[in-house]
Amino acid sequence: MADDKKGGAVAVATAVFLLPLVTVFSIILVGSQQDCGTGPGTANGAGVSVDPSKVPNTAIAGYDHDQLVIAANVIQAGKGLGLNVRDQTIGVMTAMGESSLQNLDYGDEGQGVTNPDGTPTCSVGVFQQQWCLPGAPWGTKAEAMDPLIASTHFFQSMTAKVPERENVEPTMVAHRTQGNADPYYYTQFWEPAVQVIEGLANIDTGLNPGNGAPSAGCDSLVPGQVSPNGWAAPGAGPITDPYGMRIHPITGVEQMHSGTDLAAGGCDGPIWAAQAGTVSFRGFDSGGNGTITIDHGGGVQTKYLHMFDSGMLVNVGDKVTAGQQIAKTGTSGQSTGCHLHFMVIVNGETVDPAAYMAEVGITLGQ
Repeated sequence: MADDKKGGAVAVATAVFLLPLVTVFSIILVGSQQDCGTGPGTANGAGVSVDPSKVPNTAIAGYDHDQLVIAANVIQAGKGLGLNVRDQTIGVMTAMGESSLQNLDYGDEGQGVTNPDGTPTCSVGVFQQQWCLPGAPWGTKAEAMDPLIASTHFFQSMTAKVPERENVEPTMVAHRTQGNADPYYYTQFWEPAVQVIEGLANIDTGLNPGNGAPSAGCDSLVPGQVSPNGWAAPGAGPITDPYGMRIHPITGVEQMHSGTDLAAGGCDGPIWAAQAGTVSFRGFDSGGNGTITIDHGGGVQTKYLHMFDSGMLVNVGDKVTAGQQIAKTGTSGQSTGCHLHFMVIVNGETVDPAAYMAEVGITLGQ
């Protein structure tokens, strides 16, 4: 429903797991990197067009013909505003979550449900827009019940409220536009939305079904440097905040800082895999921090935090090598500026990354 929606502490390690210290000198990693390119899913990619009157009598991702006609109206509204296919997919995803791609003449309206301020709700249409709220951008009830007009109002609100949305996870774009009680509610609808867009437009959007990032970045990736022991610095630049107890810069509460912060080249600077391994997590944690976790085996994991959605360049299950660029520095979640929060976890407990990396031949902060 649009507008008013009803609706990490980390253990401190007790011991540092150390590997034999080796002589420190570095070599440039030579190897394949993720291909870069542009596609309709990127910020510069064009939107797609689907004529609602020519939607085939078929089903896609479990949605029938009538529902796909609604999706086509959403797509056309985005196209009419000059939006790209990622924006259009966010619109379809949101409509799936709000109405299951149905133009409902009811919602919470008349059901005795109220907004947080006690006023009765008046949600209708594809996006369950509360047309009666003072100052709401959804127009009249008749407009909220017109799929093309309602979709246009959704996109206009989205572009106004989330101008930086290319760097924001799709579910968070929808949440900031609609005001859902659960910001991550829409995540489950992203993959079917990609399937519907691609099926109706007969294209490959270039969007990763699982997360909303383009399949590849638009800039050349930069390899890191690897020590003879097979480890690499995760980011360049000085240490800006060490591992240990500190006053949290946002909450003002003393708590454990479970990693080492690196300047890492500033916004969009390269972030490198510290060691070969398999990506076990790619997404946003409960604090909204863009996070990549790599499992290196033997009980050792590394974590990389604060990237934006578009700055995470690998996916769960990817095999990475030491020094491979896996991300671009960002400032998502509990962050006051672009930096890398780098963590080392051994047997489920965090350890001091600077001390651990020194033991494997890497000095952080250079």
